Amino acid sequence: MALVQALAEWRSQRWLARLMDQFGTPGLAAALTVPGVAAVVDQHAAAVRDILLLGVEGSAVTAGVVLLAAYARGLLDQVGTDLAGVAVDVAGRWPQADWLTLRLLGVCELARSVLGTARPLCSAEPGMGQAG
Repeated sequence: MALVQALAEWRSQRWLARLMDQFGTPGLAAALTVPGVAAVVDQHAAAVRDILLLGVEGSAVTAGVVLLAAYARGLLDQVGTDLAGVAVDVAGRWPQADWLTLRLLGVCELARSVLGTARPLCSAEPGMGQAG
């Protein structure tokens, strides 16, 4: 069972790293340049964090990275796209960003902490980086 959990965590980390490379890093940088958009992304990150911590059965025994990747994949599946279909619009249209774009950026903000790549913009994220 530990091997299965380790594999799930490894696959989730890889997937989230690709999301960050293709979407999160440039998207979060662009969002920070538009007043108010960073705050909206921060609110989405907090909502995702709360959903994963309070609204997912078994979240206490599932690694945060696995929950976060599964949530983001579910969002993309719901709209019928994948990582290749997610594009970052950095041409000054951030104030009109749609819900999915902002929610995925919220996921990316949380991913920065679970991947250990940067300090997250939003505050306390208990349990998002570890199992149990």
